Amino acid sequence: MIKAALSVLLVLVAVSSAKYIPKSGKRIPQTLSRGWGDQLIWAQTYEEALYWARLRNKPLMVLFHLEDCPHSLEFKKVFSEDNGIQRTLDEDFIVLNLMYETTDKHLSPDGQYVPRVIFVDPTMTVRADIIGRYSNRMYAYEPADLKLFKSNIEKAKKLLKSEL
Repeated sequence: MIKAALSVLLVLVAVSSAKYIPKSGKRIPQTLSRGWGDQLIWAQTYEEALYWARLRNKPLMVLFHLEDCPHSLEFKKVFSEDNGIQRTLDEDFIVLNLMYETTDKHLSPDGQYVPRVIFVDPTMTVRADIIGRYSNRMYAYEPADLKLFKSNIEKAKKLLKSEL
C-alpha cells in the first residue's frame, strides 16, 4: 500500500514539474529566448514584433532585461518556470525580449530600467495603463509580483477583445 502511494506521489511530482510544451509539439530552443521561455517563438526586433501583432491580431509583450542584472535573473527564473505564463504567451501573444532600449520613447514612459514589461495592442498602442505595483518603476516586476503579472497578462488579453 505504501509503495503504491509513493508511486502515485512520484508520478504527480513528475507531472507537475514538467516544462510547458506547446500543442504543436516540442520546439527547438531559440537563442532569442535568452532563457525566458525556450518553447516560445520570440520576435527578433521591435518592428518585426509589431508586424506580427498587427497581422495576427494579438497583443505584444515587450520584456526589457539585462543578462547580468540580479533582478532580471530572479524574475526570469519564476517567469520561465511558470507553465501558465508560458502557455498563455505562446497561444495569445507575440513576445519580444530586449537587452537594449529602442528608439520608441513610448516603451519607456517612466524611464529606462530592468526588468520592465510593456504591453502593446495590435493597433500599435502602448498600454501604459497596464502597470505593476511600484510607483517609481511602474512596469517593473519581481518574483513576488507573479500573481499581479499574470493578472496583467489576462488584462492585456481582455482589453484586446473588448476594444477591437
